[in-house]
Amino acid sequence: MVAGMALPSIIFSDDQAEAYDAVSEALSKVGINLDDGVLTPRADGKSHVRAVIGKAGSGKTLLLARLYHALDEAGVDLISGDWEGRRRKDRRTLAILAPTNKAASVLRNRGVPATTIHRILYTPVYDPKYEKIAEWLAGQGERPQVEDLPDIALDRAYAFFQNNKSIPGALAAAGLKGSDFITGWKRRDDPLDIGFVDESSMLDDRQLEDLQEIFPTLILFGDPAQLPPVGQAGTMVFEKLDQKRVHVLHRVHRQEQDSPILDLAHALSDPSLGFETFERMVEDAAKRDERVVYASRVESDLMARSPVLVWRNATRIRLIHAFRAVYGAPEDALLPGEPLICDGIELPLKHRKKRLDLEARGLIKGAQVTYLGPGTKPGFSRLHVHGSEDPNIRAASIIKIEMPDEEEPFIPYAARMGASFLHGAAVTIHKAQGSQWERVQVFAPDLFAAARVGRIEAGIPLWKRLAYVAITRAESQLLWVTRARLAKPSEPLRTDDLQAIAPAPVTTADRLL
Repeated sequence: MVAGMALPSIIFSDDQAEAYDAVSEALSKVGINLDDGVLTPRADGKSHVRAVIGKAGSGKTLLLARLYHALDEAGVDLISGDWEGRRRKDRRTLAILAPTNKAASVLRNRGVPATTIHRILYTPVYDPKYEKIAEWLAGQGERPQVEDLPDIALDRAYAFFQNNKSIPGALAAAGLKGSDFITGWKRRDDPLDIGFVDESSMLDDRQLEDLQEIFPTLILFGDPAQLPPVGQAGTMVFEKLDQKRVHVLHRVHRQEQDSPILDLAHALSDPSLGFETFERMVEDAAKRDERVVYASRVESDLMARSPVLVWRNATRIRLIHAFRAVYGAPEDALLPGEPLICDGIELPLKHRKKRLDLEARGLIKGAQVTYLGPGTKPGFSRLHVHGSEDPNIRAASIIKIEMPDEEEPFIPYAARMGASFLHGAAVTIHKAQGSQWERVQVFAPDLFAAARVGRIEAGIPLWKRLAYVAITRAESQLLWVTRARLAKPSEPLRTDDLQAIAPAPVTTADRLL
């Protein structure tokens, strides 16, 4: 929260108030009283897990934000994943987590200082002279004198930190790179305290067990209408909790202007709704509101930053090759500006330290990346990791371009080992969970194919679950693509807007979205 700025009062709906009170009561039982701000030391005991669930627009993020601010005002320390500060025996801590970089960045853009689950498992090791700056910014030390940083640079760091509680971001504002002040990474040794997990529909049983080992108190926030994790037998982790520990937000909260995108998403809950009728609803919505577009072709201009969402892998691969062809990409190389998806880290166990470094910088499976150009060494690439707080990195890369009707991919760039990537101009709807883009293209012929198959998951037709997840990825505009055609780009691929991105200052209004 911005210093000295009070949040406007908000009137909760009945279900939000009930969920808030239930979480507050659970926190009071572990020594955190939100009513009077009294904190007592954490007592060891078994893990407590609760869940707050609801469909898109039901107010989950607002509730998470209000709980965060209440804990912050009570004196609970935030563990952000970028710097932990001095440990005290009696302190209480909170970490706000998301499964992916993009999901965490969606929360950060709304004023909630979130980090990835993976990033909280590992902590950075700071150069001692720059750690003094971190201590000062966090209110744990005096303003330092740093030989290679003038006062004006420290002033920029301080000003940045007042609006964005990010130590790496503040140091970057002072003119430093991550490699200047972070010398390595270490596994977190001690358990933490309270964990809020957003997009928990993406968690599998193993990940929940790992989190329970770290956090004695876990609050899961999730959407029961999304797709369950692959291999999870159609269930989500919060569906296995005692129902007394699950709080459902039923009411859909409207913004100042009703969203036709949310209206379409919630229309899918009608059991009698068929695909053809739903598509007519999309067409009618497009006639009334420019935030919905009934499109006859895919817009190639959008694919570099906002992938087309599909169901079938064959569709994904065809769209990727059409994208590369329309931009004139050579068969044996990538163009700067082409989108990639991290497919994991291919390193032997003896290179564990390097693996931790790459993963901690955002190269986790599913991370969305833009290729900036080749590195200075063979097999290395310059990359922009979307959603990461220190996005521009260099890494040994293995880049795979999957080929239609062929098992083996084409590999234009390959280090002997490093981060592995697939092309990202189109992604499956499963992989899109947890992400949001300003404008989203949904490839409707694939959803029609899913409807023809007639598959049911957890009592709901698969096409409806796919459509719900795909539609709710759109922040401001949904493009419902009806034909397998691709428009020519209006300009070449670009990277100049990714070279030095810094988070925009967060306003109080932003925090309440």
